[in-house]
Amino acid sequence: MPTDACQWFYDCKGCGALLKPKAGDCCVFCSYGTVPCPPVQDGSDCCSNA
Repeated sequence: MPTDACQWFYDCKGCGALLKPKAGDCCVFCSYGTVPCPPVQDGSDCCSNA
């Protein structure tokens, strides 16, 4: 995944729900993914440069 791939909202194609980051998370990858977003994995601030 590219390091600038952060996504703040995701429109679920299955149920139509608009997913937003949970409190304390910066993006939907950190809230719902199996691993945090690439900036967090690299030890940087989450999505701050996106």
